[in-house]
Amino acid sequence: MAQRVCQSFRVLVGLEIHIQLATVSKMFTGAANGFGGEPNSQVDPVVLGLPGVLPVMNKRAVEYAIQVGLALGCQIARHTKWDRKSYYYPDLPKNYQISQYDLPLCHDGFFDLEMPAGIRRVRIRRAHLEEDAGKLLHEAPGGHRIDGSIVDLNRAGTPLLEVVTEPDLCNGQEVAAFGQELQKLVQFLGVSHARMQQGHMRFEPNINVHITDAQGVVHKTAITEIKNLNSFSVLERATDYEARRQLDHWMQTGELGRKSTMGWDESAGATFLQREKEQANDYRYFPDPDLAPIEVDDRWLGELKSRIGELPADRRRRYLEVTGLSAADAAILASDRGTGDLLDAAIAAGADARRCANLILSHGRRLANEKNVSVGDLGLNPGRLAEVAILVDAGKIAPAEPAGKLIERLIAHDEPAESAAAALGLLQSGDAAAVDAAIDAMIAAGPRPLQDYLAGKQAALGALVGLTMKQAKGLNPRIVQERLKERLQ
Repeated sequence: MAQRVCQSFRVLVGLEIHIQLATVSKMFTGAANGFGGEPNSQVDPVVLGLPGVLPVMNKRAVEYAIQVGLALGCQIARHTKWDRKSYYYPDLPKNYQISQYDLPLCHDGFFDLEMPAGIRRVRIRRAHLEEDAGKLLHEAPGGHRIDGSIVDLNRAGTPLLEVVTEPDLCNGQEVAAFGQELQKLVQFLGVSHARMQQGHMRFEPNINVHITDAQGVVHKTAITEIKNLNSFSVLERATDYEARRQLDHWMQTGELGRKSTMGWDESAGATFLQREKEQANDYRYFPDPDLAPIEVDDRWLGELKSRIGELPADRRRRYLEVTGLSAADAAILASDRGTGDLLDAAIAAGADARRCANLILSHGRRLANEKNVSVGDLGLNPGRLAEVAILVDAGKIAPAEPAGKLIERLIAHDEPAESAAAALGLLQSGDAAAVDAAIDAMIAAGPRPLQDYLAGKQAALGALVGLTMKQAKGLNPRIVQERLKERLQ
């Protein structure tokens, strides 16, 4: 057999992303929609598929799905319907899933992914609504071993938005980056909590490799799908491993493989075969007879467009231009809607953009972490934040610990920032007479750093500022340093 030679290869990855929507109730019933709870406590006759029950569509879930579609530049179907996807599995009591087949709610969109090498445009094939299945457990709660499996149907019926991309991604790094941007987007829109550890987002990369041999012939491996990946690290590693596995398999055997579904073994760091891929006709799709079609008119669509506002990527670019912050800091401020709104409102109140951003990134994030909330949910009045920024820039309070104490007080008590700073004893004095008196007292004490500075050791100036600050309470260190330099020259 002739030696197979890979002259070049190209990896193609498309993604299927399942996003649980953060509605109060489930997709087709009033049963509670939430993570956790006692097993099988968030179920009702519709979830259980009991005879005679009828589904009722959750309008809020449809609105959330349309908002995501609009944010992804999708066309929104003005008429769509529900379909039954039939298959038997223990976590699907009624033996079919209500989904959308040939008429998805959203289709033909795109997302521009910013990568170090430039913009990667990812086309969105479709985004459709369906209901989630339950969850099979292979050990009892508490980690106890059992024979067989048990089922928890709390997740069954949860509104699920499935986003499907075209195969426009080329490696694990791009796949993980796209997943992270989509997570930020749905959290920004408020349509999903998108907590990976709770299964709110699950990723399924579809991978194949186009291999060009020494004669210039292109060999296309069969597409494999890796199921249910729920961390960005695993998503990146599994994608890269599967692409390399397909390439190596062709190099060793000349075979292109078969279309199949794979799992990921974290301990082995490798994919493994689960089953050969089903075709659409295996699911016996047909229109659901119990649900009316969805009709989207201009008024409804216009209302949903108005709820979206400026998207994270646009806001991030604006912050880079306005504040001069690093790309990482701008991304933090833009990723949470409430945090960005707080910054924008403080700037509108007359404060310096960079100063406000730094106060949020330092003290705001610290306080938010202590309270386990987002910065936008701290309850800080943006006007008060602007006042703090103005006080810092005027040299009336220090930007470090005093500003943090002041912000903490203003969260608890909405009052003018300057009076709050005075009550806390945080105001710094810029009175020249008081500063000069403190400098005189420091010089009279004749400290060693003074002799060092006069001998030419410039590093001793910091110690002299500190000694001067101890002579009187509330002095402005910047003014102390300036006056010291003048006096000691």
